[in-house]
Amino acid sequence: MQESVPMTRDGYNRLKAELERLNSEEMPKVAEKIAAARAEGDLKENAEYHAQRENQGMLQRKIDELRMKLSRATIIDPATLPKDVVVFGCTVTVEDLNYGDEEQFTFVGAGDEDYDSGKILATSPLGQGLIGKKVGEIAEFDVPAGPQRMKILKIEFLDQK
Repeated sequence: MQESVPMTRDGYNRLKAELERLNSEEMPKVAEKIAAARAEGDLKENAEYHAQRENQGMLQRKIDELRMKLSRATIIDPATLPKDVVVFGCTVTVEDLNYGDEEQFTFVGAGDEDYDSGKILATSPLGQGLIGKKVGEIAEFDVPAGPQRMKILKIEFLDQK
């Protein structure tokens, strides 16, 4: 059984709009390019045709991935969640006990992630390792880079759009 994908209503709407754009704008463009390349003749030695078929496959994979996320979506309203533990929608400040750094993460759902600005998927290994912890607690969990130890310093709920 596949797990649900938590997300805000805004995140859901963004993913849905992206899916619609890919289906109604991008896929027809690729189909036109395939048709134009096919009209050029011999398909065995037609690099443009093969490139566009590959583009079509990658685009279809992205469409399928978005459909899967949307079909498993669980809309969460962060306002209804507890405020004293790390939960979906919160911004948490932690001390990385392995390196002594202080870091801040906001746990978001699919469609809202932006790793450069610290918006991390709540379903990520980092999110799963920290969710449910309270201020002062130490979280120990594994991520692809190895074991992590983080102390929860602060939990806050910022306006997230």
